[in-house]
Amino acid sequence: MFGKAMNRYYYGKAGQGDYNKDDLPTNRWQLFWEMLRIRLSGLFRLNLMYMIVWLPAIVVIGRFLSMCISGIDSLGTFQTQLDAGEITMEAFGENAALYLNAIKGLFFQTLLLLIPCIAITGPFTAGITYVTRNWSRDEHAFIFSDFVDAMKQNWKQALITSVITAVMPTVVYVCNFYYGGLAEGNLLFMVPQVLCILIGIIWSLMLLYIYPLIITYDLKYKDVLRNAALLSIARLPFSVLIRLGTLVPSIIAAVLCYFLTQYTFIFLLVLAAWYLLLGFALSRFVDASYTNAVFDKYINVKIEGAQVNRGLYNEEEDDDYEETYSADLDE
Repeated sequence: MFGKAMNRYYYGKAGQGDYNKDDLPTNRWQLFWEMLRIRLSGLFRLNLMYMIVWLPAIVVIGRFLSMCISGIDSLGTFQTQLDAGEITMEAFGENAALYLNAIKGLFFQTLLLLIPCIAITGPFTAGITYVTRNWSRDEHAFIFSDFVDAMKQNWKQALITSVITAVMPTVVYVCNFYYGGLAEGNLLFMVPQVLCILIGIIWSLMLLYIYPLIITYDLKYKDVLRNAALLSIARLPFSVLIRLGTLVPSIIAAVLCYFLTQYTFIFLLVLAAWYLLLGFALSRFVDASYTNAVFDKYINVKIEGAQVNRGLYNEEEDDDYEETYSADLDE
């Protein structure tokens, strides 16, 4: 009995049965919503497992935000004192300048602390990418065992990816600050400043494809990067749209915090709860649904024998099935 319980814990429970041909989705939009409906509870469980590796990063970001909120409260106090005539405008400006410098230093410190926190997430991201990729195209995947197996098989390339991702914000920030200062005296330095920012943006877009490429195809890492860069450029508007779409909860929280500062702490708690419960897994599911379609269009059609449009109704396959089934009955 104990052995069966352990097997169920490791391998999970099998998913629901296959669709009848009349029930199969006929387009990607239908497939996305149908798979989301079926796998929603599984995404909650998958997210709770995946978010554990992100807890250090969440703590670091939470520390930064809490200190920023404290600073804003201090500025509010200074503003009240200025309105009451207790301090001069010069003193208020000095305090505001000190606050901004402190925020800059705290931001840079936060970027440095996030490097190890993000660097360790790569193999786990490969695991969740594998599970959500299968689910998004109506294929079975065990939440725990397939997650762990994908981590073991792809940890090297995934770890390299997460290390680059962890270092990239710090590099872009330092380069932007350095070349920005030089550009004040010579506008030519704006060129490397803009290039550094563009590299960071392009890498962010490439991440949409890198992990799915790692867990789907047997490629050298340089080929993974090359294909990710090409797909990012070929599908630039959609790549930007998908990346921004996954940031919608954060954007909404930021806007609410800006206009309703008295409820900032509540909004941040709601945002944290969203990512702790579902946000990570749902974002990966959306990414997987999109990259499945992109890979079918640009990669799988060029691979002999590769299956395309998984999870969608295929009239040719249905005709082949009926012919085979009829032949078996005749025999």
